Amino acid sequence: MNFGEALNELKNGQKVARAGWNGKGMFIYLVKGTTVPSSRLRGEALDHVGYQGEDGDPLVTIKSHIDMKAADGSITVGWAPSQPDMLAEDWKTVV
Repeated sequence: MNFGEALNELKNGQKVARAGWNGKGMFIYLVKGTTVPSSRLRGEALDHVGYQGEDGDPLVTIKSHIDMKAADGSITVGWAPSQPDMLAEDWKTVV
């Protein structure tokens, strides 16, 4: 399938990958956006955005994004396709 079809699969809750990717077990998936209290932020998000308890607990919107599970088991947050990825016709659904 092409990248447009792969995006539709992501929107339907599926994981997708390219047949041409070298690493075993690699795939991408859609993380749906959410709104959380700023006190629930952690790591650098908390450091940079900060918890603003004086104004109550303001909400922070986390936008929908695509993440990737890499071959080494790590997760890349906010994966972005390369031009070859976008033009490829070897996308497949991962079960």
